[in-house]
Amino acid sequence: MSYVLPLVVALLAAISFALSPRAKTNESFFGGLSPSGKSPTLFTLVLSQVTTWIFARSLLNAAILGYYYGVWGTLAYAAYYLSFLTGAAIIDSLRFKHGFNSVQQFLFARFGTVGTSCFNFVIGLRLISEVFANILVIGILFGAAGSGSYTIAVLAFALIALGYSMMGGLHASLRTDVMQMVLFIGVLLVLLLNTASQGLFTIESLGFVAFDISEPGPILLIVALLQVWSYPMHDPVMMDRGFLADRNTTRRSFLQAAWISIICIIAFGILGVVAGANAIDGESMNAALERLLGALPMLLFNIALIISAMSTLDSTLSSSAKLVAIDMKATAATVRNGRLIMLGFMLLGLLMVFIGNKDLFSAVAVSGTASMYLAPVIFFSLWGNFRNIPVWSYLAAFVFAFSGALLYFLESSGHTALLGETHKYTKLLWISLSVLLSGCATFALGALLSRPTEQALPYSGLD
Repeated sequence: MSYVLPLVVALLAAISFALSPRAKTNESFFGGLSPSGKSPTLFTLVLSQVTTWIFARSLLNAAILGYYYGVWGTLAYAAYYLSFLTGAAIIDSLRFKHGFNSVQQFLFARFGTVGTSCFNFVIGLRLISEVFANILVIGILFGAAGSGSYTIAVLAFALIALGYSMMGGLHASLRTDVMQMVLFIGVLLVLLLNTASQGLFTIESLGFVAFDISEPGPILLIVALLQVWSYPMHDPVMMDRGFLADRNTTRRSFLQAAWISIICIIAFGILGVVAGANAIDGESMNAALERLLGALPMLLFNIALIISAMSTLDSTLSSSAKLVAIDMKATAATVRNGRLIMLGFMLLGLLMVFIGNKDLFSAVAVSGTASMYLAPVIFFSLWGNFRNIPVWSYLAAFVFAFSGALLYFLESSGHTALLGETHKYTKLLWISLSVLLSGCATFALGALLSRPTEQALPYSGLD
């Protein structure tokens, strides 16, 4: 059945190109409007939000965390999807309370070029890591890293995703997201029904254990609950979809996407839990699943990863083009330039695939930790409406968060052992808590030391 996966990729490619009309206007390419100028519907927004956040890396992470840390590992990863709820509150406040058209516009009004520069740096890294991580998953499905089949799969998949993304931009991404999500749900339901029919969804087969704060799974759950406040704001794919429709449609799309994505992540992660609870010593997750489920369900497992990887890649490339051309204004906002930006981000992602770190969760943890500098921005400047926070408070919070992210990367990859020999997730918990408290402290101190100032003018360059 080795020929099936390439056929699936070819079929998805054909459908995606068919659903991707060539964008002729900036509003369609960067803003997601249809050729007739219509905003996406609630149905489209919900499915697009879900499928772009249930990316291949997420599915694999949920399963791997379930495999190693049981139900609590999967629940910890699912907790990150509470970001849809905090994201809804962030978007609602940004757009309809403060009247801004982007996160960058808000940060410029409050903290000037320092605010936007730090933010653009963080989300630029995130977008590159998303390209890298999802292409990496595809390569792993087709062969060992460095093998011929691995390299061909990586390059072919990158070319396909880049091709139809460059054709239609964000509008094409929204259209293909709907198709990809419908296919994903169908594959997931068949996979779960097959697993249930084999009696693998029992308490015994799941190996359920009580919550123990000293174990990695529960610790990671606490980390997620700390990071979820700032995580959505640094995700341009989610934020971009918060500016496409009216207030009611936008709010409902976030709320509906929250419960759908959490259920999907838990359902997929449970497969990893089953594998871990029933694995033989030294057996990998994939080997355990294939032994327990059989070859056909494992094929469905891999197909689900392929679908989710493609849905995330086109959205990531669309957000990359908008980031550079619209939000950063680094070049003229034309369709041609948008396509060139997509090409640049794809090449950077491929570079990371061939020379970068292969630990998928490290990318999530590092990204999530770096994003925590935005928590005090949200608490004080956005929701609290403090307008006298000095730039030094913002910059200090950024330095704390980025230093924490770098420290976790070095500790988790074994380059340093400054925090001792404790589990890497325990280290991540203390780093995250320290970053959050220090960032909030700098904002509180800045508010106390600074006199109230006049309201900053909105960033007219993005109006």
